[in-house]
Amino acid sequence: MAQVAISKVAKAFGTVKVLHEVSVDIADGQFVVLVGPSGCGKSTLLRMVAGLETVSGGTITIGDRVVNHLPPAKRDIAMVFQNYALYPHKTVEQNMAFALKLRKTDPAVVAERVKRAADILDLNPYLKRYPRQLSGGQRQRVAMGRAIVRNPQVFLFDEPLSNLDAKLRVQMRTEIKELHQRLKTTTIYVTHDQIEAMTMADKIVVMRDGRIEQVGAPLELFDRPANLFVAGFIGSPSMNLLKGVMRKGGKPGVDIAGTLFPIGDNAAQDGQAVVYGVRPEHLEIHPDGVPAKISVVEPTGSETLVFLRFGDGEMVALFRERHDFKPGDTLTLKPRLDQIHLFDAETGQRL
Repeated sequence: MAQVAISKVAKAFGTVKVLHEVSVDIADGQFVVLVGPSGCGKSTLLRMVAGLETVSGGTITIGDRVVNHLPPAKRDIAMVFQNYALYPHKTVEQNMAFALKLRKTDPAVVAERVKRAADILDLNPYLKRYPRQLSGGQRQRVAMGRAIVRNPQVFLFDEPLSNLDAKLRVQMRTEIKELHQRLKTTTIYVTHDQIEAMTMADKIVVMRDGRIEQVGAPLELFDRPANLFVAGFIGSPSMNLLKGVMRKGGKPGVDIAGTLFPIGDNAAQDGQAVVYGVRPEHLEIHPDGVPAKISVVEPTGSETLVFLRFGDGEMVALFRERHDFKPGDTLTLKPRLDQIHLFDAETGQRL
């Protein structure tokens, strides 16, 4: 196991810059998730750590070695891809053992490591099968087993669950997290799914357009997003973000479409253009609330999502108790004062 230090790393393809001096410190044994929309640079950064892409600037250190110019085989990492990348003509056992046999590892050591990985991942019944005889989830476990037997310093996961159905993604998410808790190997995991990031990570790195927007623990990012992008990206359903103007004369509040939304102490100036943020689960039905008309009701069983129109904008409210809501009804909703977020409308930064 080893720490990973990414220091002012840049990447350019010709004149096009895709990463702009990105810096992240990953502690020994930490599970770090790189998350962001497609094209934000997260997979490129992972491939640079793996040695599959060259570094245009900055340094990548694994343990006590700068690995910028080391080939992938010399970096002591193991990578799990989205498409499994298994040899179709080899059995599960042969796929898992292949990298060790290439290194001319002692056959007894190979057998011991394959057995250990198979025990961890519950693959013993499938060792003599071929990839075509396995389900998607079983193939992904084989790919993970192949990584485990190498006993690397760092695991790299590149969107490993994208090809699985929804139920299997949830199951594999739990298995990968449990695997990390058992092995405690430093792990870098790339995904565009913020639910995966929230449920699996010790630390999340939110990326956009080749830059880091915020780094922190999952609940830290959820509770105190640094800017509008993180506020809208982290959390499902997304935070309600309403444009308004700060009013501090008399009772302070944010004027949104002629209605004053409550606000506690904040750094905004009177008359400043702001964005008022409140998560759907922090809107409560209250007689003194803001009236909004229901447009769509989405019951999921344990929760009910209610989409509402307010002035020219829209809001979403989430209720965990049962209500007999119907489209066209009017709800009066009041945000929880201790759960309000305020952002500068011009810079997008948290106030």
